[in-house]
Amino acid sequence: MIEEHDVLNSKPIIAAEALQDPSLDNILPVLPLKNMVILPSSIIPIIVGRKSSVKAVEHALKAHGKTIFITAQKNPETENPSQNELFSYGTKATIIQMMKMPNNSLKILVEGVSRAHIIETYQTEQFTTALIAEQKTTICSHIDIEASWRNLKQIYQEYTKLNTKAPTDLIGLAETIEDKETIADAIAVHVNITFHDRQRILETDDLHERMLLIGTLIRQEIEILQAEERIKGRVQNQVEKNQREYYLNEQIKAINKELGRDDQFIEIDSLRKKIKSLSLPKETLEKTERELNRLEQMPGMSAEAAISKHYIDWILALPWHKKSKDNLTIQSAQKILDKEHAGLQKIKDRILEFVAAQKYAQDLKRTPTICLVGPPGVGKTSLAKSIAKSLDREFTRISLGGVKDEAEIRGHRRTYIGALPGKILHAMRKTKTINPVILLDEIDKLAHDITGDPAAALLEVLDPEQNKTFVDHFLDTEYDLSSVMFIATANSTENIPYALYDRMEIINLSGYTDKEKINIAQSFLIPKMLKEYGLKKSQIKLSEENIIQIIQDYTKEAGVRQLERLIGKIMRKAIQEFLQNPDLKSVITSHEKIKVWLGNDTFKKTELWKKPDVVGIGTGLAWTELGGDVLEIEVSIIPGKGGLTLTGQLGEIMQESAQTAYSYVRSRAPKLGIKKTDFSNNDIHIHFPDGATPKDGSSAGITIASALISALTDTPFKNHVAMTGEITLRGRVLAIGGLKEKLLAAQQHGIKTVIIPKANETDLLDFKQDISTLNIILAEQMDFVLQQVLAKDPFKRRIPMKPQKKRTKKSKNN
Repeated sequence: MIEEHDVLNSKPIIAAEALQDPSLDNILPVLPLKNMVILPSSIIPIIVGRKSSVKAVEHALKAHGKTIFITAQKNPETENPSQNELFSYGTKATIIQMMKMPNNSLKILVEGVSRAHIIETYQTEQFTTALIAEQKTTICSHIDIEASWRNLKQIYQEYTKLNTKAPTDLIGLAETIEDKETIADAIAVHVNITFHDRQRILETDDLHERMLLIGTLIRQEIEILQAEERIKGRVQNQVEKNQREYYLNEQIKAINKELGRDDQFIEIDSLRKKIKSLSLPKETLEKTERELNRLEQMPGMSAEAAISKHYIDWILALPWHKKSKDNLTIQSAQKILDKEHAGLQKIKDRILEFVAAQKYAQDLKRTPTICLVGPPGVGKTSLAKSIAKSLDREFTRISLGGVKDEAEIRGHRRTYIGALPGKILHAMRKTKTINPVILLDEIDKLAHDITGDPAAALLEVLDPEQNKTFVDHFLDTEYDLSSVMFIATANSTENIPYALYDRMEIINLSGYTDKEKINIAQSFLIPKMLKEYGLKKSQIKLSEENIIQIIQDYTKEAGVRQLERLIGKIMRKAIQEFLQNPDLKSVITSHEKIKVWLGNDTFKKTELWKKPDVVGIGTGLAWTELGGDVLEIEVSIIPGKGGLTLTGQLGEIMQESAQTAYSYVRSRAPKLGIKKTDFSNNDIHIHFPDGATPKDGSSAGITIASALISALTDTPFKNHVAMTGEITLRGRVLAIGGLKEKLLAAQQHGIKTVIIPKANETDLLDFKQDISTLNIILAEQMDFVLQQVLAKDPFKRRIPMKPQKKRTKKSKNN
């Protein structure tokens, strides 16, 4: 087969008159078709609408004896196809009839003459012409031809039995090979096959291969038709079955009514008794009674009856008055919380406050909505379960991650097919009490689109003043949620709308310290894994040093999920050793064994600049979702024109913080002994290493300013000093977040002194015992920070005075 890129060689534009020479019989106008392939010996009507195609037809009628070359375009969406967008194989055809249409289009009747392919194309002013070569059919063996013809004839006869529109008299007319070729093409025209399959048939030169291809395609179509017949038969049988069942059911109903045993009326009476026993609110009771009356008047098998029955079933399934009794004391609640969670004293105190208030005021209605905010793996979901257990209440979880339809919260109206209540009422039905603990998981990952905003729908759910009259679209009646305790979880409060944020009590769960992780591993994770894998405590010994090794070398997280997975892997490795050595009684882990089992260190600490008297490299502290980290900031002074360059994949806030620090340094330059020319004659480049990691926030402000002043004054930093704090144009040091994680990271990296904002002083009280090795210095002004972090006081530096040159008057002549 000749490839398209070999034959479609575009020629320069030439006049149409130049192609009217009778000697150029094989240069014909080209008529491109959309989704249509013309085969030889077929007669096909075509509507010609494109201007260029109309011109090509008119030229063929005028100058080429009604002969035209027809080929298909590869993409039917293309309005004016170029040479490369046409198939090189097409059909040489004769225009039998032409009729002009009212909209300047043509209706033509064409007959395929022979297969042909393009050798070269020529572009006239109005249409495309092509030098074509007729493609002769190749015949390999008369025996193969006869065999393939018989196979095709048999398949086509089978096809005509399934498709009554296909002509049955085609196959009986073949006597010669030429007849068989013509009839094979005619069969391909009458069979329902795709555009691309017809193009394949057109391009197949070998008659034996062509008939085999047509037979294969017809066989596929036969299988489709047989499947359609089976489906039609099944549908017909089902319809007849349904009609028969309906007739019999109507007869049964009539008989039962005569005998007084009508099941539908019995069921409705049963539903009415159940509804009366629920003591429903007045509005809900009236609405349910109306639905029952409607149901009573409907045929039992009707669609409307099913909708009404579904609605009543939901009314009966929901809890309306049943409560879980709070039998626990404060002491037992404290014991449950301490048993299942280490630390987290603030959240435990808040739960105990609620238990105490509930015990003291038995009819307390204002149930708090708590939002636990913290990084992944710190135990937010498990803590919510422990809260429900400590309160002796039913617990269920609603995942809100990715929910973007308001109907997921409020439900669908019953006008929709398959309507259901929202997630809130599904949770109430599941717990079967009116005072469960419902966890709204990942509330910060709610989405919204044209179907509504689920966060807005949650406003009514979480507001104690409104949720006692919550209305679900499906129920269309008030439902009391005031006794429900909602607990939400989030990784960050940034994506929570303020109106929703304002209705919740935010409790931040910071990442665990190494000491807390060791305690959690020893008290919870290791016993849990031993039980899960059926091991005894004596069979594997995991020391505190081994746990520290795993935490520091193989995990980088605020929670303990990675730690739990790695402890599980160690358990499995130990089991593998027990199976390989049946005489082994216990496995004692060591530093080397853990390295063999878990591989090389997965996470390495940030490498700090260890050379003394370093200039222009400040050490800052950063917060990430995985915990705290140290961050070096490098400043380089380069001869230039006063430009400032920031690199390291910085966010907008951090870039603004760097600009603020730069402005502060320029404003304090005279007192720091920095000359104006140091700014105007140099470019300053501030770089944050680890450029692949995005960075943002304002807490690096004082570190950037210190590094700038260190580089401009050539003053080294003190050793083992780090800092964090936001800077203003006036040099004030403002409060920052994530203090605990930052200070823990500083301690892990061997930092001895840390400068923090004085506004964060109260934050230290919660975890001061965990950072006992650090010397914490509180700062309010940037001037004070510079005196603490630089080896020399930069304010005692002075600009050396230059001797002034005497000016000499120039003569006017000069």
